[in-house]
Amino acid sequence: MNNNNLQQSSDGRHDDDAALTEFLASLMDYTPTIPDELVEHYLGKSGFQYPDVRLIRLVAIATQKFVAEVASDALQQCKARQSSVVKDKRDKQLKDKRLILTTEDLSKALHEYGVNVKHQEYFADSPSTGMDPASRDE
Repeated sequence: MNNNNLQQSSDGRHDDDAALTEFLASLMDYTPTIPDELVEHYLGKSGFQYPDVRLIRLVAIATQKFVAEVASDALQQCKARQSSVVKDKRDKQLKDKRLILTTEDLSKALHEYGVNVKHQEYFADSPSTGMDPASRDE
């Protein structure tokens, strides 16, 4: 009985190896959305050098999936935010059904993945931004 379990485990590993080999071979024919050169550039900046294009494309696919998931989550945040409009503005919103994705929507989506976004302080954010510190107190 123990020999039978060993054989099943070996067969399962062989199937996994065959599937992995087939997947890696299919990466040679696949052109990801994110160019290989861009992935190589950022991997190189982080100190990672690997000449196999299959690994570069695997990283590109993982990055593409991450970006797609963040964009989808941000869209859900946007829809949730716009559906919570007060009743007075609902008539106007029915006429204009455009979705407006904001930095806050993107920030909330990224926060779910452990990425914290700090917003830059713009002149429109605070009347005292960009003023001389001595004149702010007045």
